[in-house]
Amino acid sequence: MKQIIFLLLFSLAAWLLLPSTVPAQETLTLMTHDSFNVSRKLIQEFEQQNQVKLQVLKAGDAGAALIQAILSKENPLADVFFGVDNTFFSRAIQADIFEPYASPELENIDDRFKLDPKNRLLPVDYGDVCLNYDKAWFIKKGLAPPTDLEDLVKPEYKGLTVVENPATSSPGLAFLLATISRFGEQGYLVYWQQLRDNEVLVANGWEDAYYGHFTSASKGNRPIVVSYGSSPAAVVYYAEKPMDSAPTEAVVSDSSAFRQIEFVGIVKGTNKKILAQKLVDFMLSRPFQENIPLQMFVFPVNRTATLPPVFKKYARVARTPATVAPAAIEKNREAWIEAWTNTVLR
Repeated sequence: MKQIIFLLLFSLAAWLLLPSTVPAQETLTLMTHDSFNVSRKLIQEFEQQNQVKLQVLKAGDAGAALIQAILSKENPLADVFFGVDNTFFSRAIQADIFEPYASPELENIDDRFKLDPKNRLLPVDYGDVCLNYDKAWFIKKGLAPPTDLEDLVKPEYKGLTVVENPATSSPGLAFLLATISRFGEQGYLVYWQQLRDNEVLVANGWEDAYYGHFTSASKGNRPIVVSYGSSPAAVVYYAEKPMDSAPTEAVVSDSSAFRQIEFVGIVKGTNKKILAQKLVDFMLSRPFQENIPLQMFVFPVNRTATLPPVFKKYARVARTPATVAPAAIEKNREAWIEAWTNTVLR
């Protein structure tokens, strides 16, 4: 009996010392900006379906993350990159860091969002940067709220607006581009000089502008702020007590809001191309697309996706957004920002 037990224990020990025949789970890395967010349950579903661990590498704001991806192109930090928007689109394409991939999900996406005919960057979401105003403040003052960019330079709106610095803020840059689209290269600085004369306030970033100076969200004294078309929906969604209506409203009249589109791409040099393609398909698919409105407060590009009720009721999207060609943005971005700085801050 003792011999049998010894043999069994010896066999068990020998078996435990054998190399494992169970393959280690692969890891797929998604590099993105700090604002990326999606429900953990959805990520787990992707991981289970594809027997992979998804590592999300957040690398600063969209511009900083892209620069890191470009600088590391010889030794890529990730397999997939999400977060290139149309203000950095040309830079990303020129850097030649993405693999072409025509996802089958593209058939559910409107052509107006597809900026790359070679499908190196595929659209995922969009949203409009625009003016938001505090409805109660204007009712109390008996003043009509702004409906257009030109309202901001009128005497009755003096000292009412806070914007973000385009040199340090993504919505700040988007709003600058809206004014360039609207007033042209010959006229946008005239408009900004008028805004300066009308005592516009410049904050470094969105959080400072919105939570530091906007009357609806702070003890500040500015009832007009540059924010997003989805911001009123976010205010209602995150309210501690249920709201019958949004306390803020977005201004999305013709050529008053700049349309931002975000893209995903497969990083050149990945040795997990099939898994990377599956992740791209997943991000363009209906489940992911329906998840992002209440996670990142942007609109899905997949036309089959259903918007949540709070988005349908309170989020705004421009029928005729202000647009600037990505190539023109890449060529002129720094010069436009420098000219703006000289006009508004110096």
